[in-house]
Amino acid sequence: MSETVHVGLGDRAYDIHIGPGLLAQAGALIAPMLARPQVRVVTDENVAPLHLESLRDGLAAAGITMEALVLPAGESTKSWPHFERTVEWLLAEKVERRDLVVALGGGVIGDLTGFAAAVLRRGVGFVQIPTSLLAQVDSSVGGKTGINAPQGKNLIGAFHQPSLVLADIDVLGTLKPRDFLAGYGEVVKYGLLGDSEFFEWLEGQGPALAAGDEAARIAAVKRSCEMKAEIVARDETEQGDRALLNLGHTFCHALEAATGFGDRLLHGEGVAIGCALAFELSYRLGLCSQEDPSRVRQHLAEMGMKVDLKDIPGDLPDAQALLDLMAQDKKVIDGQLRFILARGIGQAFVTSDVPKDAVLKLLQDELKRRV
Repeated sequence: MSETVHVGLGDRAYDIHIGPGLLAQAGALIAPMLARPQVRVVTDENVAPLHLESLRDGLAAAGITMEALVLPAGESTKSWPHFERTVEWLLAEKVERRDLVVALGGGVIGDLTGFAAAVLRRGVGFVQIPTSLLAQVDSSVGGKTGINAPQGKNLIGAFHQPSLVLADIDVLGTLKPRDFLAGYGEVVKYGLLGDSEFFEWLEGQGPALAAGDEAARIAAVKRSCEMKAEIVARDETEQGDRALLNLGHTFCHALEAATGFGDRLLHGEGVAIGCALAFELSYRLGLCSQEDPSRVRQHLAEMGMKVDLKDIPGDLPDAQALLDLMAQDKKVIDGQLRFILARGIGQAFVTSDVPKDAVLKLLQDELKRRV
């Protein structure tokens, strides 16, 4: 029942395999790419007890040996100290340019390991085995790698495409409901940015998908990966179209910074709130009908997700401070914030022509609803 999505990037093209039982097949899928039958795996303390031995068995079935580095779990791992530790471990393990490094984990492990692979010996290959829904539909595909800085998320990094992505649907069954729904925030984003029929399908199939329906999960991951692959093939280094993938992210990154990149607000939760805010802003600017932001909010609410600023626990800074955090975003060009807005569901576009006053008023109104 496995599906394959091809990312067409010429001599750096690769396949994304989506389906059940892929950890068991990892050896067979990775072996043809290896110069020698060994890999080095980077994972974290949450994922290792659940999936590391299954991966070891899957590799051993094809005669491949592995050693693993287990890092602490959480966003704070995407930092210089853990990056340094990872690179030095890979060097100590004598990883050569023809070897492959495997990232087994969610977006944090994928981003960190990919960046380490990008700089190690000026670039070694790596394989993404994403274990969260968020990573399967977003961060494992497209070659964005990096770590966070005190000034903001993902400000240090490189574009470095994986050699292969294995999205094993079975591992999603080990996710806590909150983590699964956080990943669903990115799935919804794809429908909102460029495929209204997919969003409509999600409105019908979302509950089954959350409840564990394998066919629905495969279909949702496949469509998300197809959309990302199409956009990445057109614009690998985010000069134009690829910025569409940041729908909701300008708001999201500011909210993540305001909440300390911690458990108060998971990335996918911030994306969901950010998408709702982007559609509300689009309506206020006369770009889309009032029905569109209402429909976005209704679907997120029906799925049991965070929808508004009032759903974020604890204190938040004032609207001006949030706007200042948005100005730290990587998408700022010549001091102008770039927003992804929408003319309707499935009709997103990139613009720098957004009055700051309108954004400030939106944030002020949303913060008032928290009281």
